[in-house]
Amino acid sequence: MTRLTKKRKTVLSKVDTQKHYTLTDASKLVKDISYTKFDSSVDIDIRLGVDPKKANQMVRGVVSLPHGTGKAVRVLALVTPEKEEEAKAAGADYVGLDEYIQKIEKGWVDIDIIVTQPQVMAKLGKLGKILGPRNLMPNPKSGTVTTEIGKVVKEVKAGKIDFKVDKEGAIHTSIGKASFAPEKLFENAVELIQTVAKLKPSSAKGTYFKGIHVSSTMSPGINVDVKSVPGI
Repeated sequence: MTRLTKKRKTVLSKVDTQKHYTLTDASKLVKDISYTKFDSSVDIDIRLGVDPKKANQMVRGVVSLPHGTGKAVRVLALVTPEKEEEAKAAGADYVGLDEYIQKIEKGWVDIDIIVTQPQVMAKLGKLGKILGPRNLMPNPKSGTVTTEIGKVVKEVKAGKIDFKVDKEGAIHTSIGKASFAPEKLFENAVELIQTVAKLKPSSAKGTYFKGIHVSSTMSPGINVDVKSVPGI
């Protein structure tokens, strides 16, 4: 059995696992229990009352977090020559087409998001086995297949994220860093949760939000009272 460090014991003593905290209190507490030497990511888990095996209960969407994620997002724009300058001006880290497709075929995936054009998607089909498992394949539903390359690159760089329910019926994503002010974590969480609420499938019956937990890297999870989230 792993021995608990003094710091870990202190952190655990600050969280009542039987209590459901308001989102406001959870946004403050998650900072207090972040004890890594680096700037920890603050994550949120949203358990939903859906069956992701059913196509009509898949929950997927995009949201622009008001304060971003605090993470530097590496964007690859796979575009035709006439769109290259637009992508570069918007801040894309890598811009091109065939040369990057070849790099990916050889195993290069040192990126976080790929943005591309509808007419380029046919070329990406052969990359499905590489990009699919890493959730890197561009998708019209997430807005990463578009004719407005510059606009989307800017949004992604500013904090626009793509999320979807996993096979267990949960959405897991980052809402910032431990260095963020509690108010910023709160506002990012509210924006995400309200977006998920709007995406409730009409075929989903019963309780939609089954649980919300907030945590930072290596910290215990904090139970959040769903009723404390504005607009839910």
